[in-house]
Amino acid sequence: MRQRDPRKLLPANRPLPTRVTIVRVPEQGYRADGSVTTRQEAQVTIPRAALDRLWTAENLENLARTYWAFLIRISLGLLKIRYGPDSREIVAFGFIVLLRFHRPDYEADANRGCVTWRINKGFLVAPGGRDKGHLRICVERPADVDGDGEVPVTVTSEVGAFVPMLTFPGLRALSGVGRWLYRQTQLRIHVIVTHAFLRSLADLELEASQIGSLRLQPPAEERVA
Repeated sequence: MRQRDPRKLLPANRPLPTRVTIVRVPEQGYRADGSVTTRQEAQVTIPRAALDRLWTAENLENLARTYWAFLIRISLGLLKIRYGPDSREIVAFGFIVLLRFHRPDYEADANRGCVTWRINKGFLVAPGGRDKGHLRICVERPADVDGDGEVPVTVTSEVGAFVPMLTFPGLRALSGVGRWLYRQTQLRIHVIVTHAFLRSLADLELEASQIGSLRLQPPAEERVA
């Protein structure tokens, strides 16, 4: 007889183990080269014991995988993540490479961890934006928390120095329209999806990484995977 997932035996209205509060971050605007930086932030209040259990380099990599898995779910399968030896690709409809990233860089120490995907190219990237910009997810815990209570953890998602096709300054006649269109479409969707991802962290359930390059590694070292 197949065993049921024990989580599904709990009441549907059970309290989540954490609280997530979205922090509003001012829009940073555009640079002369057409690049844009946007950052979304949340404060995740988590029990100290649960945080200590989760605070490993392996779970930083699992957090990265959780982000990709969330994109797949929220897109109802229209988006897929294609893993290569030195790349990650967001693919739409099975063949349109929206964004291609270089392999992720991981940084982890006692109180902060980040995963950074450097942008390579893609359908959404302007020709002048190839190999520029990044997507970065960071988690940071306070260094001076005592006791066994709750701990406020800051989680951020940043797209930095990204040059979208719609704002490429080479299209001077359309640059103003392109920036408005980018804000109303691509950027708006990105913010909504990212805030939804940050809220989803309230259940503390992380997807297992498909690569596992940081598995069983100590969290205080910096590695590239």
